[in-house]
Amino acid sequence: MDIVHECIVSALFLSHGLRKDAVFHVVLNGPPNPPRHVTIDGQRLHDVRTDQQTWTTILRKILSGKTHPGIATDRTGFETLVKGKSESCQILVLEEDGIPLPQVEFTGDPLFILGDHVGLPQIAEKFALRYGEKVSLGKTPYLAAHCITILNHHLDNRERC
Repeated sequence: MDIVHECIVSALFLSHGLRKDAVFHVVLNGPPNPPRHVTIDGQRLHDVRTDQQTWTTILRKILSGKTHPGIATDRTGFETLVKGKSESCQILVLEEDGIPLPQVEFTGDPLFILGDHVGLPQIAEKFALRYGEKVSLGKTPYLAAHCITILNHHLDNRERC
Protein backbone atom coordinates (compact mmCIF):
# COMPACT_ATOMS: atom_id res chain seq x y z
CA MET A 1 0.00 0.00 0.00
CA ASP A 2 2.97 2.33 0.33
CA ILE A 3 3.34 2.37 -3.47
CA VAL A 4 -0.36 3.21 -3.80
CA HIS A 5 0.06 6.08 -1.33
CA GLU A 6 3.07 7.48 -3.19
CA CYS A 7 1.22 7.27 -6.52
CA ILE A 8 -1.89 8.99 -5.11
CA VAL A 9 0.22 11.88 -3.82
CA SER A 10 2.07 12.19 -7.15
CA ALA A 11 -1.12 12.00 -9.21
CA LEU A 12 -3.36 14.34 -7.25
CA PHE A 13 -1.38 16.78 -5.12
CA LEU A 14 0.21 20.09 -6.00
CA SER A 15 2.01 22.42 -3.65
CA HIS A 16 -0.86 23.88 -1.60
CA GLY A 17 -3.61 22.23 -3.62
CA LEU A 18 -5.09 19.36 -5.57
CA ARG A 19 -5.21 18.60 -9.27
CA LYS A 20 -8.92 19.10 -9.84
CA ASP A 21 -8.69 17.65 -13.37
CA ALA A 22 -7.10 14.34 -12.31
CA VAL A 23 -8.72 11.02 -11.52
CA PHE A 24 -6.64 8.21 -10.03
CA HIS A 25 -7.63 4.55 -10.43
CA VAL A 26 -6.06 1.57 -8.72
CA VAL A 27 -7.10 -2.06 -9.00
CA LEU A 28 -6.07 -4.10 -5.98
CA ASN A 29 -5.83 -7.81 -6.74
CA GLY A 30 -4.46 -9.03 -3.44
CA PRO A 31 -6.29 -10.77 -0.60
CA PRO A 32 -8.70 -10.87 1.04
CA ASN A 33 -11.40 -9.98 -1.56
CA PRO A 34 -10.01 -9.12 -5.00
CA PRO A 35 -10.53 -7.28 -7.18
CA ARG A 36 -11.06 -3.92 -5.51
CA HIS A 37 -11.13 -0.88 -7.79
CA VAL A 38 -10.60 2.44 -6.03
CA THR A 39 -11.30 5.72 -7.83
CA ILE A 40 -10.08 9.03 -6.41
CA ASP A 41 -11.50 12.13 -8.07
CA GLY A 42 -9.45 15.29 -7.55
CA GLN A 43 -12.53 17.44 -8.26
CA ARG A 44 -14.50 15.98 -5.34
CA LEU A 45 -11.71 15.01 -2.95
CA HIS A 46 -11.32 16.87 0.34
CA ASP A 47 -10.32 16.37 3.96
CA VAL A 48 -6.97 14.85 2.98
CA ARG A 49 -3.27 15.43 3.53
CA THR A 50 -0.25 13.93 1.81
CA ASP A 51 1.09 11.83 4.69
CA GLN A 52 1.02 8.05 4.61
CA GLN A 53 -0.90 7.65 7.88
CA THR A 54 -3.80 9.74 6.55
CA TRP A 55 -4.01 7.62 3.39
CA THR A 56 -3.65 4.35 5.28
CA THR A 57 -6.63 5.37 7.42
CA ILE A 58 -8.68 6.52 4.42
CA LEU A 59 -7.97 3.40 2.35
CA ARG A 60 -8.77 1.07 5.24
CA LYS A 61 -12.03 2.94 5.79
CA ILE A 62 -12.95 2.79 2.09
CA LEU A 63 -12.03 -0.89 1.73
CA SER A 64 -14.17 -1.73 4.78
CA GLY A 65 -17.24 -0.26 3.08
CA LYS A 66 -17.29 3.24 4.55
CA THR A 67 -17.16 6.42 2.47
CA HIS A 68 -14.88 9.41 2.01
CA PRO A 69 -15.58 12.47 -0.18
CA GLY A 70 -14.16 12.00 -3.67
CA ILE A 71 -13.30 8.32 -3.25
CA ALA A 72 -15.33 5.37 -4.51
CA THR A 73 -14.72 1.64 -4.57
CA ASP A 74 -16.27 -1.22 -6.47
CA ARG A 75 -15.47 -4.72 -7.72
CA THR A 76 -14.39 -3.75 -11.24
CA GLY A 77 -11.41 -5.77 -12.43
CA PHE A 78 -8.53 -4.49 -14.55
CA GLU A 79 -9.84 -5.80 -17.88
CA THR A 80 -13.34 -4.39 -17.36
CA LEU A 81 -11.90 -1.03 -16.30
CA VAL A 82 -9.61 -0.76 -19.33
CA LYS A 83 -12.31 -1.81 -21.78
CA GLY A 84 -14.82 0.63 -20.27
CA LYS A 85 -12.35 3.54 -20.18
CA SER A 86 -11.25 2.90 -23.77
CA GLU A 87 -14.58 4.32 -24.93
CA SER A 88 -13.76 7.78 -23.55
CA CYS A 89 -9.99 7.79 -22.93
CA GLN A 90 -6.79 7.26 -24.87
CA ILE A 91 -5.17 4.19 -23.29
CA LEU A 92 -1.40 4.54 -22.88
CA VAL A 93 0.67 1.76 -21.32
CA LEU A 94 3.93 2.97 -19.82
CA GLU A 95 6.90 0.78 -20.88
CA GLU A 96 10.56 1.56 -21.49
CA ASP A 97 10.31 0.28 -25.09
CA GLY A 98 7.27 2.35 -26.07
CA ILE A 99 6.89 5.46 -28.22
CA PRO A 100 8.82 8.34 -26.63
CA LEU A 101 6.30 10.50 -24.78
CA PRO A 102 7.18 13.75 -26.64
CA GLN A 103 6.24 11.97 -29.91
CA VAL A 104 2.82 10.83 -28.69
CA GLU A 105 -0.14 12.54 -30.31
CA PHE A 106 -2.82 12.92 -27.70
CA THR A 107 -6.25 12.30 -29.19
CA GLY A 108 -8.34 12.51 -26.04
CA ASP A 109 -8.12 12.29 -22.30
CA PRO A 110 -5.10 10.09 -21.57
CA LEU A 111 -5.37 7.13 -19.23
CA PHE A 112 -1.87 6.01 -18.31
CA ILE A 113 -1.45 2.42 -17.15
CA LEU A 114 1.50 1.73 -14.88
CA GLY A 115 2.63 -1.37 -13.06
CA ASP A 116 4.50 -1.66 -9.80
CA HIS A 117 8.24 -2.33 -9.43
CA VAL A 118 7.77 -5.70 -11.18
CA GLY A 119 5.71 -4.21 -14.02
CA LEU A 120 2.33 -5.24 -15.32
CA PRO A 121 1.61 -8.94 -15.54
CA GLN A 122 2.16 -9.96 -19.17
CA ILE A 123 -1.47 -10.99 -19.65
CA ALA A 124 -2.69 -7.60 -18.33
CA GLU A 125 -0.28 -5.72 -20.58
CA LYS A 126 -1.39 -7.67 -23.67
CA PHE A 127 -5.01 -6.98 -22.81
CA ALA A 128 -4.41 -3.24 -22.33
CA LEU A 129 -2.52 -3.04 -25.62
CA ARG A 130 -5.64 -4.28 -27.42
CA TYR A 131 -7.10 -0.85 -26.56
CA GLY A 132 -4.02 1.35 -26.54
CA GLU A 133 -0.33 1.68 -27.22
CA LYS A 134 2.99 1.64 -25.36
CA VAL A 135 4.57 4.96 -24.46
CA SER A 136 7.94 5.56 -22.86
CA LEU A 137 9.69 8.01 -20.58
CA GLY A 138 13.01 6.63 -21.84
CA LYS A 139 15.22 3.68 -21.05
CA THR A 140 15.65 4.56 -17.36
CA PRO A 141 13.19 2.61 -15.18
CA TYR A 142 11.70 5.08 -12.68
CA LEU A 143 9.55 4.38 -9.64
CA ALA A 144 5.82 4.44 -10.44
CA ALA A 145 5.22 7.61 -8.40
CA HIS A 146 8.08 9.36 -10.19
CA CYS A 147 6.64 8.31 -13.55
CA ILE A 148 3.37 9.99 -12.58
CA THR A 149 5.21 13.19 -11.66
CA ILE A 150 7.03 13.18 -15.01
CA LEU A 151 3.76 12.51 -16.86
CA ASN A 152 2.03 15.37 -15.04
CA HIS A 153 4.94 17.69 -15.84
CA HIS A 154 4.74 16.73 -19.51
CA LEU A 155 0.96 17.24 -19.63
CA ASP A 156 1.18 20.55 -17.77
CA ASN A 157 3.77 21.86 -20.25
CA ARG A 158 1.80 20.58 -23.24
CA GLU A 159 -1.24 22.55 -22.12
CA ARG A 160 0.80 25.79 -21.92
CA CYS A 161 2.03 25.60 -25.51
